[in-house]
Amino acid sequence: MKIINNVIDYSFLSSFDIKELIEALVIPIRTDSIYFVCFVCGESNVSKVYTNSLIKSYELSKEEILFFLSDIKNRVKLFELVLKSKESENINHTFIEEFLDILIKKSIDLRASDIHIESLEQSMVIRFRIDGTLKVFYVFGKEFFSGLSSFIKLLSKLDITQIRLPQDGRFTKKKEKKNYEFRVSIMPTINGESIVIRVLDNVNIKKNIEDLGFSNHIYKNLKNITTLKDGLVLVSGPTGSGKSTTLYSLIKEFDFETKKIITIEDPVEYKISQVQQIHVNDNIGLGFKTVLKNILRQDPDIILIGEIRDKYSLDIALEASLTGHLVLASIHANNSIETLSRLIDLKADSYLLSTTLKYIISQRLVLSICKYCNKNACEKCNFTGFFGRSSLCEILEIDNIVSSMIFEKKQKYEINKYLENTNFMSMLADGKDKVKRGFTTIDEVYKVVSRNEI
Repeated sequence: MKIINNVIDYSFLSSFDIKELIEALVIPIRTDSIYFVCFVCGESNVSKVYTNSLIKSYELSKEEILFFLSDIKNRVKLFELVLKSKESENINHTFIEEFLDILIKKSIDLRASDIHIESLEQSMVIRFRIDGTLKVFYVFGKEFFSGLSSFIKLLSKLDITQIRLPQDGRFTKKKEKKNYEFRVSIMPTINGESIVIRVLDNVNIKKNIEDLGFSNHIYKNLKNITTLKDGLVLVSGPTGSGKSTTLYSLIKEFDFETKKIITIEDPVEYKISQVQQIHVNDNIGLGFKTVLKNILRQDPDIILIGEIRDKYSLDIALEASLTGHLVLASIHANNSIETLSRLIDLKADSYLLSTTLKYIISQRLVLSICKYCNKNACEKCNFTGFFGRSSLCEILEIDNIVSSMIFEKKQKYEINKYLENTNFMSMLADGKDKVKRGFTTIDEVYKVVSRNEI
């Protein structure tokens, strides 16, 4: 994005009337003795706001210009705090803390899952991940980065002198009478450091099943899953497809008082009352294998495994589900049929698999058309035309025929052929249905689902 390479002189920008800039669709960058440097689009009218010098302009879309100007108060305030911090003889944490508080409030208001603070060669870039997509929000001079990094490390109880090795920490901030949890990852780069702050309270794992945006035909099977006493249920998809959200939402449907529920996670991001959650930590010898080896001695009714990652974790999941436990787990695979192939690649016992596997849920997340502007772009959707995400999903129920096919090690095309004659609805079909109903666009569907899937 061109804004990254152009650190804006906010002192100069503040001299303009914001309403006039919005009407003219112009973002002033800076001025010198020769040029007025600015961002414009095809509809801009520069002469409406500036006529004193030659114009040097860079192209941005109309939506990007409106997005920038809609948040101008925060941009100017953050810039002023950067200046005050630079003018201080010593590091003044008051200015830095106020700067970070503005970022945190903004991230919470925007439903951002992550704040990225990155040190580039000439600048410091701040991006928010909203609905799975990263977007640049602020760009400032690089000299402020060091003080901000040190303050975040202090807040997270990390070593402020360490800039060569990765560090992980946490901190809590109170906003509007509510405590928010944040997880911090700091990574050294060739330009300094990259800081990622995960806004744990904005992660969607707090949602109930009804809030996940599934199509109606999916909910019946999800409800059936919550009545199971034993067996294996897998949720598949790539990273960022909503697997953890679905698993957490399913867990919350069970009766915590009468069920012993244990989760094995790396890491535990959201705490659930009355659920025994285990945070895997290889550094102290509490790895997946160690936990899995001992978990059945805890007399669980339901086990949630964060990820089936190898044959050992798969074997434990199959063993547990065969001996009267309900096991819920995630696995990386493109769709339901590919999940079966992945299990075979992990050398799953075909008899155990055919006996214990009950459901495979495969899913993706697509951007939803903004309900406030219906894709015409507005401040609510950051002028993108999209607000929130919806789930595309398919659920493969392992009936007697599919179970027999698994046991007999049938090929993928044979299972696909059988499913074509049932009421099985693929993710692609689910996506096209959501396009027809106006929830998303076909381009968004094809971004996450192959056109060749059944």
